[in-house]
Amino acid sequence: MAVKNSASSDTINEPATNISRRSAIKSLVGTVTTVGLLGTYTGANAKQAKTAVQATTAPSGATSIVDMPAWELSLNIHNKKLSVKEVMTAYLDQIDKVNGKVNAIVALQDRDGLLKQAEEKDKALASGNSMGWMHGFPQAIKDLEETKGIVTAQGSPAYKDWVPDYDSFMVKRMKAHGALITGKTNTPEFGYGSHTYNPVYGATGNPYDPSKSAGGSSGGAACSVAMRMQPVADGSDFMGSLRNPAGWCNVFGFRPSWGLVPDTVDELFINQFSINGPMGRSIPDMALLLNTISGYSNLVPQSLEDDARLKALTPANVRDRMKADQKGKRMAWLGDWDGYLAMEPDVLEVCQGALDAITAMGLKVETIKAPTDGQKLWDGCWLPHRHICASGLKSLAENPEKRKLLKPEAIFEYEGSKNYSGQQIYEASVMRGQWYNKVQELFEEFDYIAVPTAQMFPFDKEMHWPKEVAGRKMDTYHRWMEIVTPWTLCGSPVVAIPAGFNKAGLSMGIQVIGKPRNDFEVLQFAYMYELATDIVRKNPPKIV
Repeated sequence: MAVKNSASSDTINEPATNISRRSAIKSLVGTVTTVGLLGTYTGANAKQAKTAVQATTAPSGATSIVDMPAWELSLNIHNKKLSVKEVMTAYLDQIDKVNGKVNAIVALQDRDGLLKQAEEKDKALASGNSMGWMHGFPQAIKDLEETKGIVTAQGSPAYKDWVPDYDSFMVKRMKAHGALITGKTNTPEFGYGSHTYNPVYGATGNPYDPSKSAGGSSGGAACSVAMRMQPVADGSDFMGSLRNPAGWCNVFGFRPSWGLVPDTVDELFINQFSINGPMGRSIPDMALLLNTISGYSNLVPQSLEDDARLKALTPANVRDRMKADQKGKRMAWLGDWDGYLAMEPDVLEVCQGALDAITAMGLKVETIKAPTDGQKLWDGCWLPHRHICASGLKSLAENPEKRKLLKPEAIFEYEGSKNYSGQQIYEASVMRGQWYNKVQELFEEFDYIAVPTAQMFPFDKEMHWPKEVAGRKMDTYHRWMEIVTPWTLCGSPVVAIPAGFNKAGLSMGIQVIGKPRNDFEVLQFAYMYELATDIVRKNPPKIV
């Protein structure tokens, strides 16, 4: 689940409160630095992009436009082997063909209008003007992000007709690099829950079995990428929302280090848990999108400085620069936390196949004991932080009429936020610090830590959430995703990699956690795993 920032739910009905935010974003756009295909140029002198790059890497072997990795699609657009209009047409045709089966993309925009925008991008490119590597990319944005002129319902009946007159910080950055917004990707109401369903648009089905869940809250994003309805996708993650959907949809997802991807939300200090990140069918594609949406901003006090290696990536060099020998590195495997976590038995069985592949890459994988008491971490650290970040729902939850529009899980989170004293929140923060230090002790011995992306395989999409896992009852709507919470709390970069399929043909993934701010290194590991297994390309959904 991922709540972009619950305070946004508090201010949407009061447009005046967003004036300073919009002004700040608008003032920043002129200084956005865009990474071109051969190097870096600013928006002010984007004509430098007219030096169209010649592809220096071998083609991917894709047999259709929608099957191309994003890096190759960008090269073909800029080499004029494909027009933006051709690309837009191919993706809209694909959406028409498969979206009805899974309901991943919502608020789809008018075809004629999108094709007109594509033609404008072609004209610009013909004149030597590229906005960046995403020039002309058809992109659907997760429906927790504000999109100018496009409904941003956040899965809630309270906002089903709300059309913002501004773009979110991240959407601004994607548009500045050339993206065309085709619509939104489905999400649970306000991102609460790791299953994508809501009363506005309905449930999103799994690409490998549309009767099952695609995960959440970035379920629409993961499914749309898996189903070839967009080349790469944005998502967000508070409680596994870039991880569980990736594992269940057989794609990659990346939760960056806290602060790497800034967001100009209303509350800037307490909520250090929700963060935007990329999803894709390949690691180079995700690295390029991370390049686009990351980058220091003085508007966000905990924003990290740019990573020069990340900012130097282009479609022409990304595959070479993401390579890094993994031989000799060490990985700690936690599995089911010494039996503390309820887990369907075939989860660990499928994950073992991935661990075998990782071992074959030259890494040493070692099973370790649970580093702390999981129950204490959940009760004393996770729940207080999770609840307090729902405080921004006040204007809805305290209004009798609007409260009727909220789902029970949202009310549960808000009511929970009122149960903690300042002293208890302080103690929860102290416990979080202790957990952070424990993780750093592990990193003195290991390069990576690994756990499954979920404790169970996709369930019936008509079910709101599983009431039990492997015979154990779940006491809250999110307890079945407890496995992701320690890694949100420690703030480290986490990549979700596909692990394989069970006998029912359903997908599972592995979370690989890296050292603080080692985002680039974690992505390099994931790319070497991608090269070693080719698991995504070899296993497309049959209904594509």
